[in-house]
Amino acid sequence: MKIKKILNNNAAVVNDHGEEKIVMGPGVVFHKGKNDIVDPSLVEKVFVMTDPKRYNHLQEILGTLPEEEIAVAQQIITFAEKSLGVTFHEHIHIALTDHLSFALERIGKGIEIRNTLLEEIRILYPREFQLGLHAKHLIYEKLQVLIPEDEVGYIAMHIHTAWKNAGMHHKAPEKTAMIKDIAEGVGQVAGVVDPRSANYERLLTQLENMLQTDESGRLRNELNPELVAMAKMNFTEAYTQACEICEMVEEDYGYAFTESQRVVIAMEINRIDHRLHPSSD
Repeated sequence: MKIKKILNNNAAVVNDHGEEKIVMGPGVVFHKGKNDIVDPSLVEKVFVMTDPKRYNHLQEILGTLPEEEIAVAQQIITFAEKSLGVTFHEHIHIALTDHLSFALERIGKGIEIRNTLLEEIRILYPREFQLGLHAKHLIYEKLQVLIPEDEVGYIAMHIHTAWKNAGMHHKAPEKTAMIKDIAEGVGQVAGVVDPRSANYERLLTQLENMLQTDESGRLRNELNPELVAMAKMNFTEAYTQACEICEMVEEDYGYAFTESQRVVIAMEINRIDHRLHPSSD
């Protein structure tokens, strides 16, 4: 690998047998110059120009953002990959590094960071949230900046998106927002549910399971048609309320709910209503 352009001490554009690539690794081009050979043993990441726009964006990030911020972002990604046993798509190296740098800039200016989906992320994606907490510790250790848990949630979402959908466009934040809107709708008709309660955690888990799909895009957890028919008969009022919630969410997100999903929501409305108002039995 012959160096074409040094981006920083830990990254460079190289010519590898006629193919242009970006290589990264601690000190990979330290004390080196253009046309020098890179030591392969120092290379930890290699990026090939499959998408010119992203490739150029990555070059820009590596060449302009502070090296210490880039290094921390890479350590966060590497730790997450090892913890989850996966290799993320190159996009996270752009998205997380860019996001982290902007977040650190806002924190430095005293601008408050608010994440309205924090509780939902904490409950729905516990492994990713723990990795976000590790990132918080790493950022403080390396940069002496203490990030808030709202920012931990954002990092967790970047990791979740990279983990579940490597190489594909994913709408995990939109899905999480939709789950929160459904949960708020359930809370409005069944009674206010404390976001820190076991009731709320159970509700979010049920909604997450309800929306899960397989690789072909089919829903994983559709209810038996007989159970759907029985639930619609037994929980008439809750089913009507569930349909009203679904109609509002469908309009906002362009998502079409199945009868099975409407029944799941109705059953959660009924469960929470009975849990919060036992005297109504």
